[in-house]
Amino acid sequence: MNTAERVVETLDALDVEYVFGYPGGRVIELFETIAHGDSDVEVVRPRDEREASQMAEAYGRMTSTPAVLAGQGPWIGSLGNMGQMEARLASSPLVTLTEASERGDYSTLAPYQQSRGDYGGLSLPKILDGVTKEWWFPRSATETVRSVQLAFKHATAGRPGPTAVILDGDAVSDEFPEDATPPVWDDQRQVQNWQSQPTDRDVAAAVEHLEAAEKPVIIAGNGVHAAGAYKELEAVADAYDAVVATSYLGKSTIAETDDRAAGVIGSFGHEGANQVVSEADTLLVVGCRMNPMDTNWQAASFIRPDEQTIIHADIDTRNAGWVYPADVGLIGDAAESLRALAATGDGESGDDGNWALDRAAEAREDFAVDKCESDSVPIKPHRACKAIEQVVDENTVVTADSGNNRFWLLNYLQTDSTQSYYGSGGVGGMGWAQPAAVTAALLGKDAIAVAGDGGFTMTMTAVETAVDHGVAPTFVVLNDTSLGMVRQMDDQIPGVEFHDTDFVKVAEGMGARGVRVTDPDDLVPALENAKASDEPTVVDVRIDRDEDMADQLASSFYDEVGGLHE
Repeated sequence: MNTAERVVETLDALDVEYVFGYPGGRVIELFETIAHGDSDVEVVRPRDEREASQMAEAYGRMTSTPAVLAGQGPWIGSLGNMGQMEARLASSPLVTLTEASERGDYSTLAPYQQSRGDYGGLSLPKILDGVTKEWWFPRSATETVRSVQLAFKHATAGRPGPTAVILDGDAVSDEFPEDATPPVWDDQRQVQNWQSQPTDRDVAAAVEHLEAAEKPVIIAGNGVHAAGAYKELEAVADAYDAVVATSYLGKSTIAETDDRAAGVIGSFGHEGANQVVSEADTLLVVGCRMNPMDTNWQAASFIRPDEQTIIHADIDTRNAGWVYPADVGLIGDAAESLRALAATGDGESGDDGNWALDRAAEAREDFAVDKCESDSVPIKPHRACKAIEQVVDENTVVTADSGNNRFWLLNYLQTDSTQSYYGSGGVGGMGWAQPAAVTAALLGKDAIAVAGDGGFTMTMTAVETAVDHGVAPTFVVLNDTSLGMVRQMDDQIPGVEFHDTDFVKVAEGMGARGVRVTDPDDLVPALENAKASDEPTVVDVRIDRDEDMADQLASSFYDEVGGLHE
């Protein structure tokens, strides 16, 4: 077999379900091999590499296993960087198979598209070096297969993330040697990883602090999603009578209707959840790096290492105690760390009352405000979020874009199950929600993408991708005909107003359904019809553009540091 056939054999051996990509350059050999062979890999060809990269990243986020992003080098290194950047900062496993548009003997003649990094061309290695965890540029058939194996291994080793292999020239089409030197080992054995766990000493120290705590609070981050540690999180919260708050990316790591759930922390999170964290005497931070949005931009009164005990559980020792000095670091997979805490503790805490349950119940009141029931027109975004909440069940995944829409959802969409909400929040690029929803639909979920009109327009071709692949996500556009978050900062900034696009016609032109909703009473029926349809549906919700997100949702701790940092 040739090298491309051997690479596809590796993908099959590793149970790769999807290749998201666009044919071009030497990657075409992979597409041809998949098409003409007996591979079980399915190719999803969106409209461009940006959409493909976001679909691949979402697959890794939702399954904790890598999909493949494939395409020609210059476009993977530009358009396709959106999903790779999100994967890097959101810790999502992803494997990129690309190429350098190698032109052989013509490569020194004012190169066209070439991106191998020598004079006159682009440097795809430098581009990918700034984004991926690891990358390889193999120059032989043996190196190519070994590199693909290692890319899958590194994508899930330790803190997950994106890796890349740059296929070079004939190295993808040459015959693969039967007896390679050095040997190429079995794909599954070569890719295998092992979970790390914290030391007994560190677990014992953490247990001592948690048992002595009178007001223990857990901050659950995206690492709980990555490890699938939902039951373990619940067990530790019960064992130590703790409240559970989440980061933005940690939303839906616990059902937000749970008796111990307090909501989402951060500068535009729930005030009650922020206050609970501030009141804690002991904080157990699990799988959360504590970025500025989570920490209210380091507001001095929010988290106080000199007054609070901090236990930080993270897969990477560099992240534990990175932002706030930690008293104890638990280094390992989140599920392993939580399992160790639950097994080691005696189930008692230092509080004999009902502080945790009472404070969590009080904090959850922030999930609803009067405007969630408003009948006014234009529709209040608060009401729109509650309408979405009404149609969400255990098989539904909501994907949230960046901008105002994400923060309205974080505050007023109360999830009643785990793994039901994912948002753009690694690098936080707009346009993520639509491709992510198509991925969720391919995984068999009832998917609802929520974006503003700006973010929706960036990747609305995802509607056509859904049509092409016979899945039917719902695309909700919270439409204020503007770049809402920026406009509300300063409406004199150029470029914040948008043409009023007819998204119903756009949807219909792509072979989908479209409906415009202007009356709040029509919201739930429109969403129910969209979910029940076997066609993708765009629901264009005309929201009140005068509802100022930052003014209403900024936490008191965020105000303490002086305002909007977006």
